[in-house]
Amino acid sequence: MTDFFKGISKIAYEGPETTNEFAFRHYNADEVVMGKTLKDHLRFSCAYWHSFAWPGGDPFGGQTFERPWFGETMALAKLKADFAFEMFDILGVPYFCFHDADVRPEGTNFAENTRNLEEIVDYFAQKMDDTGMKLLWGTANLFSNRRFMAGAATNPDPDVFAYSAATIKTCMDATIKLGGENYVLWGGREGYETLLNTDMGRERKQAGRMLEMVVDYKHKTGFKGAILIEPKPQEPTKHQYDYDVATVYGFLKDFGLENEVQVNIEQGHAILAGHTFEHELATARELGIFGSIDMNRNDYQSGWDTDQFPNNVPEMALAFYEVLRAGGFTTGGTNFDAKLRRQSLDPEDLILAHVGGMDACAAGLKAAAAMIEDGALEEARSARYSGWDTKRAQNLLVSDLEGVEQFVRDNDINPQPRSGRQERLENLVNSYL
Repeated sequence: MTDFFKGISKIAYEGPETTNEFAFRHYNADEVVMGKTLKDHLRFSCAYWHSFAWPGGDPFGGQTFERPWFGETMALAKLKADFAFEMFDILGVPYFCFHDADVRPEGTNFAENTRNLEEIVDYFAQKMDDTGMKLLWGTANLFSNRRFMAGAATNPDPDVFAYSAATIKTCMDATIKLGGENYVLWGGREGYETLLNTDMGRERKQAGRMLEMVVDYKHKTGFKGAILIEPKPQEPTKHQYDYDVATVYGFLKDFGLENEVQVNIEQGHAILAGHTFEHELATARELGIFGSIDMNRNDYQSGWDTDQFPNNVPEMALAFYEVLRAGGFTTGGTNFDAKLRRQSLDPEDLILAHVGGMDACAAGLKAAAAMIEDGALEEARSARYSGWDTKRAQNLLVSDLEGVEQFVRDNDINPQPRSGRQERLENLVNSYL
């Protein structure tokens, strides 16, 4: 045991009436909902980068957190792992996620980075064996170091492309060795800041080729997990090539990868793209590329990605409604890509932020399950489109313009508008909360 979380016991479920802030009110891991436990539905994961690598800085000020594991040595990287696995145990989460740069010291070159990663992966493997923790996904940080200032796969320098591809391989190897269930590609700088110095066609082809290489390596190694792309529209670049789910799907179709790659959707990124979280989830479901989610929230008064812990149960109910409509998670899960506010300095803050997020997710999922089981919302949706279930309507879709015109004339079609009943349905959703 370390002394960072001294005095904090494992978080237990005590029910909605508890006044103990170090307890779950809604997340009972063993509670069965729609034939599965909440643990298996939600598949919670802690993000290594925000919880253990972020120093508390923002664009206007530097580090505010003082953590005993901060530093670029292997000893401190292992100490960080000790603290991390202790927190995983306190929370009772089954999964974690990481970038390579989160877990290993930065070396002087690629070879040293790889050695450092391999050493910490061996350390992780032992801790995972000891605790039963699992890896939801691994990924490569191809955005923080200054070498990636113009992108990784989309970089104008072929040496950066090569370095990035080699780094991805080492991170895929690490993910495979640790039994990871997915591998994520997040192109933090795969975009442009100005078209004045950008060849969009070339950069897009480079990104496509990199993804083809990743998929090829998946099959060469026999990796059974999913390859996931995480859409994001902007920030820090002006425009990114993986703007939203629909844009990613078009990209995948262009390179013939729509059956090979799924999406990891973040709530905060959906908002930045001008969408709701449930919109992006529904789009992925309809296109057949839903994979996993990064759960957080944005501050709606800020125009950037604030990565706050989730607490809006009505929003989360609509999000998990789409997850359940997609059949739930297979290899994916609910990863807390969320960070403390830079004034939240205490170890207790880190624990309670996750407790609150896990409770809010559980409450949202249970409301979503009640909506699914009751069926009233789907019944109303089906009724709105029921006219299309007739043979007459289906014939319209296989006719041509001349035929449709003749149909309208012959049947004296003069349609009148019908209510969409939005407010009724909003009231219906609120009745489950």
